Amino acid sequence: MSAATTARRYGLDVLVVDEQSSPGGQIWRNIEHLSGTPRMAILGKAYEKGLDVVNAFRASGAVFEHGTQVWQIEAGARAFMTRNGAASSVEAGHLLLATGAQERPAPFPGWTLPGVMTIGAAQIVLKSSDQIPSEPVWIAGSGPLSLLYAAQLLKAGGQIAGFLDTTPAGRVVEALSKFTGAAMNAPADLFKGLGWLLSLKRHVRFIAHVTEIEAFGTDRLEQIRYVTAKGRTATVAARLLLVHEGVVPTIHPTLALGCKHVWNIDQDSFAPGLDAWGETSEAGVFVAGDNAGIGGATAACLRGELAGLGVARKAGRISAAEAQTAAKPIRARLKRALAARPFLDRLYRPRQKVFVPDDHTIACRCEEVSVASVRAEIASGRPGPNQIKAFTRAGMGPCQGRQCGYTIARILAAAEGRAVPDVGLQRVRPPLKPVTLGELAALIDADQTP
Repeated sequence: MSAATTARRYGLDVLVVDEQSSPGGQIWRNIEHLSGTPRMAILGKAYEKGLDVVNAFRASGAVFEHGTQVWQIEAGARAFMTRNGAASSVEAGHLLLATGAQERPAPFPGWTLPGVMTIGAAQIVLKSSDQIPSEPVWIAGSGPLSLLYAAQLLKAGGQIAGFLDTTPAGRVVEALSKFTGAAMNAPADLFKGLGWLLSLKRHVRFIAHVTEIEAFGTDRLEQIRYVTAKGRTATVAARLLLVHEGVVPTIHPTLALGCKHVWNIDQDSFAPGLDAWGETSEAGVFVAGDNAGIGGATAACLRGELAGLGVARKAGRISAAEAQTAAKPIRARLKRALAARPFLDRLYRPRQKVFVPDDHTIACRCEEVSVASVRAEIASGRPGPNQIKAFTRAGMGPCQGRQCGYTIARILAAAEGRAVPDVGLQRVRPPLKPVTLGELAALIDADQTP
């Protein structure tokens, strides 16, 4: 939205396609419909701020195609998409990918049982349908979103049976000792997070430093077993477990395009290699938002503004000198918005079991491939991610490796004594999202139209 608004300011024609029915992205999902309702107060002031961004986007004159799914991107800035059951394609002078972040895959035994879902999914239900769980839930995880959703759920009248905090012991002291300056650069955010944490500890059964989680059930979730760093083990009854271990950039589109990617050691994830304007190694393809590296909503908007300026500069609507002048205050605000990231990245770096699960854990939920099956193939040779994909089908399901790509890479790296950047991720093949033959037929008909 911010990139589109900026590009329109310089007279560019802009088309924005979005899977959602209204603008707002994941952070400000459904904000136009919730504006002025009691739910806005529950979702918080950070959510309310999105209304200004959405209003500016609506007023910019950019064309907004909602309910549209992009399933393939090609070099030359061509995108293939589906809307209302029919596929189409569009070519442009420049392409901006603002695919945001996805929750970090965090497999554990029983994570595929009905009744286990991510906190991000639960928050989507809250924003989209104004619904909360009707019975007490268990929350397990680490990171700001875990605390935020727990606070929102309690405000909305929900109940939390218990909170399993998986942040490793000693991490707060470690993060503060290394990044005190970064932490102090964003005191408001830190005090807000501390407030959520203290509120949870007062009102909810809070178990700290959980190192292992396992879910049990016949047809659905019935019990959770957890282990703490001090060796305490307990099994509790549960019908709904919400899990979260941070977020990583959504990079499937840029991987499919063959863009250069770099390993972010602080965030344990890949991100596209970008220049100062957000342009990738593929000319004319830009990236903005959390898919450029996790930074949060404010940083995402500022990166969008810079990308909009970069596109305008390349399109000849603004000189290089004018672009630099306009970008200077934006870069200063972006630096401030990202100031606390080193502290947060160190504080909430996932525990080792998230990266390399036990043998009896399902690694690829689409194809039901276990960690043991992956390790068995590793033992027979020295395969890479693509060989594991071919041998086991891990990564061939509907999610195309979004939920198992990092897990496979981590298992390979651990078994072979290599670093994850050296192992790499599975090759991404089209389509990026499932597409039907009927939808493809509409694309063929459109191409043959005189």
